[in-house]
Amino acid sequence: MLVFIIRRLLQAVIVMLTVAFIAFMLFQFVGDPVTNLLGQDATPEQRDEIRAELGLDQPFVVQFARFVGNAVQGEFGLSLRQGRKVSTLILERLPATMELALSAAVLALALGIPMGVYAALKRGTFFSQVLMTFSLLGVSLPTFLIGILLILVFSVTLKWLPSFGRGEVVQLGWWTTGLLTVDGWRHLILPAVTLAIFQLTLIMRLVRAEMLEVLRTDYIKFARARGLTDRAVHFGHALKNTLVPVITITGLQLGSLIAFAIITETVFQWPGMGLLFIQAVSFADIPVMAAYLCLIALIFVVINLVVDLLYFAVDPRLRTARAAGH
Repeated sequence: MLVFIIRRLLQAVIVMLTVAFIAFMLFQFVGDPVTNLLGQDATPEQRDEIRAELGLDQPFVVQFARFVGNAVQGEFGLSLRQGRKVSTLILERLPATMELALSAAVLALALGIPMGVYAALKRGTFFSQVLMTFSLLGVSLPTFLIGILLILVFSVTLKWLPSFGRGEVVQLGWWTTGLLTVDGWRHLILPAVTLAIFQLTLIMRLVRAEMLEVLRTDYIKFARARGLTDRAVHFGHALKNTLVPVITITGLQLGSLIAFAIITETVFQWPGMGLLFIQAVSFADIPVMAAYLCLIALIFVVINLVVDLLYFAVDPRLRTARAAGH
């Protein structure tokens, strides 16, 4: 186990260095930070002075080493658009994005797994067909269209829920949350449902397909022959073995929820990192773009490591195979 963790950590370092290099190249090829800071009318002396302060007059290797060192400390310089520290902007927006992504993930898991199990066990029934039709729509419709339709129905027509913003939030140290206020919950419902629908339907279809595959295996037939109840067979044996690929998809999708909440945050004007990234792209705010890329890569690396470790807890065959390999 220790060797496995060390190997994964080394792979994570290589991935993070690669992403850091790509993010650093943004500073080299996407606009001129000196021009963005001083404008077109700056004198050559002013430009040289700023370049020296930013370290842009140093060799490429030195600049990249300084960038990595600062990134490890969570420092990415100043935002060219707002003139504030990028780390401060990220910390201000991180709670909103994490709250939205985790709410969507919980919703997708809490509904997707039971719906997938039902669709597999009650295959061919009317309600099962309804669920499969819903899953097809959820996978096919783009996220922005789902968000617009939900706004049209629940905000414009019925006037039940607000259509934009985060609502009232509570300050807990540097963290902010809307989960402790009624207004925060009302603002969270529509964007969370919008972000969760694709993941929910994907998990449901995956669970159904894996469940049907597992139910056809020999050990399930042997369990039935031993006289075990359907409940014990379905939930004690079949569902447990179905969860291995589900953990993989769920882990990757959680990273995707955080990384690709951009569209949902834009549609609902949710003040998270995705909206900050979109604004940074439109302004060519390179420090914010670089920080976002590194942070998302770190989230994916951590999630992948956690998923790999969960394999050992869920599937004993992996532990046996690794022990035999050693």
